[in-house]
Amino acid sequence: MSVQVENLEKNMAKLTVTVSADKFEKAMQEAYQKQKSRINIPGFRKGKVPRAMIEKAYGPEVFYDDAANIVINEEYPQAMEESGLDIVSRPDIEVTQIEKGSEFVFVAEVAVKPDVELGEYKGVAVTKSEVSVSDEEVTAELENIRNQQARTIEVTDRAVQEGDTVIIDFEGFVDGVAFEGGKGENHPLEIGSHAFIDNFEEQLIGKNAGDETEVHVTFPEQYQAKELAGKPAVFQVKIHTIKAKEVPELSDEFISDISEFETLDEYKADVKEKLLKRKEDAAKGAKEDEAIQKIIDASKMDIPDPMIDMQCENMIQEFESRISQQGLSLEQYMQFSGSNIDKIKDQVRPEAVQRIQSSLVLEKIAEKENVEVTEDEINAQIDKMASVYGMPGEKMKEFLSEEDTENIKRNLSIEKAVEIIMEHAVEQEPAQEEADGAAE
Repeated sequence: MSVQVENLEKNMAKLTVTVSADKFEKAMQEAYQKQKSRINIPGFRKGKVPRAMIEKAYGPEVFYDDAANIVINEEYPQAMEESGLDIVSRPDIEVTQIEKGSEFVFVAEVAVKPDVELGEYKGVAVTKSEVSVSDEEVTAELENIRNQQARTIEVTDRAVQEGDTVIIDFEGFVDGVAFEGGKGENHPLEIGSHAFIDNFEEQLIGKNAGDETEVHVTFPEQYQAKELAGKPAVFQVKIHTIKAKEVPELSDEFISDISEFETLDEYKADVKEKLLKRKEDAAKGAKEDEAIQKIIDASKMDIPDPMIDMQCENMIQEFESRISQQGLSLEQYMQFSGSNIDKIKDQVRPEAVQRIQSSLVLEKIAEKENVEVTEDEINAQIDKMASVYGMPGEKMKEFLSEEDTENIKRNLSIEKAVEIIMEHAVEQEPAQEEADGAAE
């Protein structure tokens, strides 16, 4: 295999990868083995047709797609490494030469990690902040804790109310015809969560367990499924069960049951301390964000679009993972929210750009400051991660790839870069209009 690198504009590059005829022939044979059981030729048993007979009947091109995929999957990772480029996107691949008995050639267009022309990062001005915790905030936190400890009980003596969770079957119809993705069984739906389209949930308020009812909604004009956009729909809904939260009384007994404290007063003091710590951490994070943003604004970098696209995809995967824990798929979320994948990408794109800019700037600072991460620091971080899963650090290491370990090292170096920034940051009183706003 040989790799030729051509640098393009805006931190893009083109890799031209040439693979020997022998390797391509091996991939053709693998493709034949994969496909032979699916090809019928009169006079031969299924799966026993010689490759030469298949190629004579259909041409060698019948194996080209599978053979190309085999070669690209095997050779591209090595081509990445040989290129010496810091590639930050998935490749856009085009096969430029494919023929039995000849070299196989493909081109991969990729984004390359952009360099950063750093602005001043020492002595950055950040807004000074003072934090405190009020009695009202402590009370609100105690209410949250009560709600978290609430039991879910089945309700049989009243109708659906705001905040209830109902277990429903539903099926949607447009112009009397059921539409794809509009049906579900034993689906838990919290009334007031706005997880479903339009005013679906509100129409269940006042209904009872066992009721069958019609819910009328209208799909948004910009709905992702064009055949449904702007159309009225009717959902046939059956309510199986109504569930409500039973919130415990705030008392010494309750506190002793859920904590190491014996009295409500002791617990309140602990809650206040934790709230203060949370606010202090938030204020610290806000100062760091402010400083990093100012450094970004003073720096120059040319981020390639495919790098942003990949970050958007990663963020959507993160979102999909979060909602899956609530029993909702991305497809269902889009169906009920009237969104689509392009809209979600547009929504996350600004944050994706921000994440990339922050990462590039901090990595550059770490490089300029010759930041080093020791083996002990990496091991300490692995031990910290392992404790979350209740396992020893050595066991956690068995699950980590070399890339995982490099990511840990990179994240630690970024943390050190932030520390350098904040060590030299200069606190300033908030602007007068901000101070007036805070006073109000």
